[in-house]
Amino acid sequence: MSLSELKAGMVVDKAFRIAEVDNRIYGSFIEHLGRAVYGGIYEPAHVTADPEGFREDVKQLVQELNVPIIRYPGGNFVSGYNWEDGVGPVDQRPKRLDLAWRTTEPNEVGTNEFMKWAREVGSEVMMAVNLGTRGVDAARNLLEYCNHPEGSYWSDLRRRHGYEQPHGVKTWCLGNEMDGPWQIGQKTPQEYGRLAYETGKAMRLVDPSIELVSCGSSSTGMPTFPEWEAITLDHTYEIADYVSLHQYYGNRDNDSANFLARTMDMEHFIHTVSSTCDYIKAKKRSKKTMMLSFDEWNVWYHSNDADAKLEPWSVGPPQLEDIYNFEDALLVGSMLITFLRNADRVKIACLAQLVNVIAPIMTENGGRAWKQTIFYPYLHASQYGRGVSLRPVVDSPKYDAQDYTDVPYLDSAVVYNEELEELTLFAVNRHLEEALELKCDVRGFEGYRIVEHIVLEHENLKAVNTAEEESVRPHTQGSSTWNGGYVNARLSKASWNVIRLRKV
Repeated sequence: MSLSELKAGMVVDKAFRIAEVDNRIYGSFIEHLGRAVYGGIYEPAHVTADPEGFREDVKQLVQELNVPIIRYPGGNFVSGYNWEDGVGPVDQRPKRLDLAWRTTEPNEVGTNEFMKWAREVGSEVMMAVNLGTRGVDAARNLLEYCNHPEGSYWSDLRRRHGYEQPHGVKTWCLGNEMDGPWQIGQKTPQEYGRLAYETGKAMRLVDPSIELVSCGSSSTGMPTFPEWEAITLDHTYEIADYVSLHQYYGNRDNDSANFLARTMDMEHFIHTVSSTCDYIKAKKRSKKTMMLSFDEWNVWYHSNDADAKLEPWSVGPPQLEDIYNFEDALLVGSMLITFLRNADRVKIACLAQLVNVIAPIMTENGGRAWKQTIFYPYLHASQYGRGVSLRPVVDSPKYDAQDYTDVPYLDSAVVYNEELEELTLFAVNRHLEEALELKCDVRGFEGYRIVEHIVLEHENLKAVNTAEEESVRPHTQGSSTWNGGYVNARLSKASWNVIRLRKV
């Protein structure tokens, strides 16, 4: 296909409304894993450390991303975690073997320290409870410790620990990946469904205002998917507000065209889980629609070989430290676009994870912090993707990849912020060799004009950022023009684009 032939069209109208974007789709995740906590957000000896030992340089990067919610403390870690180990005087806390990642957990950072840090970076916390080795009692006690004002054993203990005001944690995960054979305390769907229901019931008695997330399958590759969702939701449907989805993608075959098409699988995953939820809704004659919490997602494959060689039982080893390249950033952008297109069902999403561990932010122990390639699409979506998600009518040329057919070269989403009178077009050109000419009909937005066209592009799909050099970074020299209610834009080959319009 020649350059002159690669053209796409789009129609955008205020009436083509999907849903209000829940800002929590720009959430992230900190697990007690690798250097996410120790050497990541927390490093008392670092030159930028605050009085509590948290790195100010990392705080600033997290604040730049404007992360609305952070899932904590796991992940696989939570299925063997005794939360009581992480509260009270630090010098009296036990060191424990973490069986999930075969490391040693010093418990220098626990619930209170993390809550304080999250407030400082402007984030809510999405707390996970241990339904692997523990259950109803530990979960209700943790909730009482976090949310009850005073006058009970656990709330008064929190106050004695120096935190007089309750933390007010709103969103709670009922375990993590409980169908996984790697999980400590793996459950059958019937076992998990019963335990999650009884745990959620007790937690709601402590604090009726909380939201609960029921565990979905660990991935679409699980042999029980989506039967797991159907069986567990049969128990948890009326007690839970969300069901979780987890998905990671890689490019082990070095097939970039196929890699950039993987959001076709992600879209199918979302629709399958939504359909399963709606089947249970119909079965129960329920009036409630189950929403989705895509609380683990990212690219993850670069670090697999290195992780296999790590010595066990150290503190904060360099685990899951993927160094992301430019094509990874393109896929992350497309994954964010997929959430926006499904904003009617996906209400929470957590990029896994936030610092060092498959993360947009990397640090050196004792040294610098820097932005990985995937930092930028995440930043742009968080900055400009708040408002109402609109469904664009798209006409795009397509291609066939190894695992997917009819893949549109144009992957796009649109967000309208009525309060700010702004319209933002997010677009990925998946074509690896040619630019895509886009003509977008926005005549319904009278008085709007283009104010910025941000582009992330690079000649080398494998280009990476390091502490020394940020070779993959966005620019604002995108080629787009306004012509009588139409946006005419040139989307360069293999590029992430953010075209911003505002009423003038």
